[in-house]
Amino acid sequence: MVKYYLIAAFLFFGTVFTSSGKTKYQSNQVIKTTQVLVVGGGTGGVAAGIQSARSGAETIIVEQTSWLGGMLTSAGVSATDGNNDLPSGFWGEFKQALYKYYGGPEAVATGWVSNTCFEPHVADSIFKTIASKEKNLLVIYNYRFVHILKKAGRVTGAVFINKDKKELTVNADVVIDATELGDVFKDAGAGYDVGMESKAYSGESSALDTSNNIIQDITYTAILKDYGPGANKTIVKPASYDSAIFICSCKNSKCQDATWTPKQMLDYGKLPNNKYMINWPDHGNDYYLNAIELNHEQRQKAYQAAKDKTLCFVYFIQHELGYRNLGLADDEFPTKDKLPFIPYNREGRRVHGIVRFTVNYILHPYTQKEELYRTDIAVSDYPIDQHITENPEAPKRNFPKVPSFGVPLGCLIPKGVDGLIVAEKGISVSNVVNGATRLTTCVLLIGQAAGVLAAYSVENHTEPKDANVRAIQRMLLNCNAYLLPFIDVKPGDPNFKAIQRIGATGIMKGEGVPFNWANQTWFYPGRQISQYELVQGLRSYYPLFDSYNEATGETLDVKSFLKILSIAGKKISITRLKQDWTNFRFNKPLSESLILNRRMAAVLVDYYLHPFDRPVDLFGNFK
Repeated sequence: MVKYYLIAAFLFFGTVFTSSGKTKYQSNQVIKTTQVLVVGGGTGGVAAGIQSARSGAETIIVEQTSWLGGMLTSAGVSATDGNNDLPSGFWGEFKQALYKYYGGPEAVATGWVSNTCFEPHVADSIFKTIASKEKNLLVIYNYRFVHILKKAGRVTGAVFINKDKKELTVNADVVIDATELGDVFKDAGAGYDVGMESKAYSGESSALDTSNNIIQDITYTAILKDYGPGANKTIVKPASYDSAIFICSCKNSKCQDATWTPKQMLDYGKLPNNKYMINWPDHGNDYYLNAIELNHEQRQKAYQAAKDKTLCFVYFIQHELGYRNLGLADDEFPTKDKLPFIPYNREGRRVHGIVRFTVNYILHPYTQKEELYRTDIAVSDYPIDQHITENPEAPKRNFPKVPSFGVPLGCLIPKGVDGLIVAEKGISVSNVVNGATRLTTCVLLIGQAAGVLAAYSVENHTEPKDANVRAIQRMLLNCNAYLLPFIDVKPGDPNFKAIQRIGATGIMKGEGVPFNWANQTWFYPGRQISQYELVQGLRSYYPLFDSYNEATGETLDVKSFLKILSIAGKKISITRLKQDWTNFRFNKPLSESLILNRRMAAVLVDYYLHPFDRPVDLFGNFK
């Protein structure tokens, strides 16, 4: 029905009103007005647009391809990275949709690179299905970004163009940059970084001595399909083919020193329905290219070399390794070459945000000058990982092992540019941190937070930089999103929100553990807590504890807890506590001598003292 009205309006050069605002049609130009504009329907953009609409804002996503999902779909990186044990928010919803489609977790655990592997077109279908249910959301496909609109220094919309040179102008109250390389915030005049930074600049001991403009390798993935025994799907030998480039991608007669067998290499990205994602970093199809500052036409030409390398690798797999039955999938990308719409860009511009997130905050979140953990809005458990082997000038680097971590809200807000939020890989992080925040599941959650922030800003007539941090976090908690990456308290836990809130105050802290490719932070809800530990956590919130020295290392029982509450200014009788007790669902009978664990202490502090209600700014300082 909406499609019919749009056609009619175009024919009569009239004006129509849709769920996403006002539309005008003037000859070869369409002008639309909405509350939130998302530039790019990629991984961060689709989450941002859906969440903005769900949060009540009229929202438009403008996407340059005919698909939604970006890295996860249009780039063919159809195996998620990280957060398998952190089913936060929109990521958890997407994963459940995949389980429903394929038949459960085991059905998508087909490759060894990820617990969640899927066909790109299936993910696109899921995103489109979810988006179609949002009455406040309109998605416009096949228009690419040209430039932003500004008024009095504030971003007010953007201009797009399609392949037929038809122009689309979208005016908006808030714009979200969900482009792959940060094209919007650059055009808006925001400062940004590209490449590797020096220690002096980033303040990180793991940074380089001297800055450079080297970014991570890109990859033009391919999806191969098994056409069955006897099938010959070998492609024409590419003109640039050189088998020596790929010889040591796996063990074979010409390279016995390789780590992986051919089958292991292919099973790395094995997908359901006998398909394979070809995104192989070890003498495979990674390709070095820095196309960040090129225009659209220049980028497309430059990307062709990456495509050619992938086709050469496909030919190597078919011709040299004997997998002639594996051919480019004919039921995935509707492109002439059957390759994805876009390359997998691991790194682009990184905006200068109000907050800049460095690895120091990941390694030691509770001892930094700014308490950024109080402002977290997305989580990741992925390690610092950079693909830099294809550039001979790229320095060899050793990165610190990190625990799982939260992403601060201020990273999404450009410094000095109003009306704009960043929702993709271009958030305000160091080059080192980008190696962990760039991954798909983290970007989905960053996008969801951007959508909440945009909708809040519209509803409250405020700039994103002035948003109420706690209000944004509450909205995310209502979406079953994590603020802190506590691996041992899931969204289905009846005390999940209370423990997340207390974690975001810092009154009770998590313990981070670097752990292989899925790092961890533990809350330890069943562990006993001492009086001293609780009082130390409360000191920064309640000045009355400054002169309180009675708390010791003794375990915390109900009687001592009630005394601590009274010092904090909340007198609760044992009778009142008995009346409330069943609401907490602790499954333990109440007595004054009951020893409290961390779960109980967190829930009781949250319920009676409400420390999360105390406002903080984007740096975690009390307002």
